[in-house]
Amino acid sequence: MNYEELVAFAGRNPMLSAALVGLTAAIIVTEIRRLFRGYKSLKPAELVQLMNAGDAVVVDLSASSDFEKGHIAGSKNVQASQFGPEHKLVAAAKQRPVVLVCRAGTASEAAAKTLKKAGFEQVAVLDGGLPAWQQAELPLVKGRH
Repeated sequence: MNYEELVAFAGRNPMLSAALVGLTAAIIVTEIRRLFRGYKSLKPAELVQLMNAGDAVVVDLSASSDFEKGHIAGSKNVQASQFGPEHKLVAAAKQRPVVLVCRAGTASEAAAKTLKKAGFEQVAVLDGGLPAWQQAELPLVKGRH
């Protein structure tokens, strides 16, 4: 396929061409934002490795009732609305890895941005939240631990 054929196709199919350009632009913008957001997304296996290394602070931003139904062992529960860089769980952990977990990923991403702005060096979120953890068939702890 050469350039002339592509131009002819685009001329015959303007809606498809516009959709392709729009989707390509959206993907590029999303990837650029991901590169410059300042925090990492961890897969469940990467979080396990970080936790096994020993000094990671894992904060679960779920509601208390959801936390009690199941959470990652060793994680601490804080309501997303009460969490911030000055919270006692993370205030002294500016140089330590801080991993934020929630049910859907939206609360943890907002909290990660706040921590990065406050000068935290190693901030990460669990990519896919707790559903990704469960899909990887990793264990959850029930109750308030």
